[in-house]
Amino acid sequence: MAWTMDSDRPIYAQLVERIQMQIVSGYYPCGARLPSVRELAAVAAVNPNTMQKAFAELERSGLIVTQRTNGRIVTEDKERVDAIRHDMAKLHLETFVGKMRELGYTKEQIYELLEQSV
Repeated sequence: MAWTMDSDRPIYAQLVERIQMQIVSGYYPCGARLPSVRELAAVAAVNPNTMQKAFAELERSGLIVTQRTNGRIVTEDKERVDAIRHDMAKLHLETFVGKMRELGYTKEQIYELLEQSV
């Protein structure tokens, strides 16, 4: 099944976010081999060049590395993965809190809602 993409953001950026999420959640653990560009492009129903661009961005961030004989693998640096996971969580929280403030909620009301939800 193809991945769902938003039309208002670049596809490669959405691919980066999706693969980052899969890595930090453990779907692809540290040291795991990633599917090839063509395989993932077929699954996501995107152009292989777009997937290649996403992989290049993930490699620049240090989340994946290219090995000549093994293709691309998730970094063995667990601290790097944890840092990216923390950054992603912080971004989601900032977005959530911002939206709640727009709705008129106070800090205490936000905490109360979170307590009820967990």
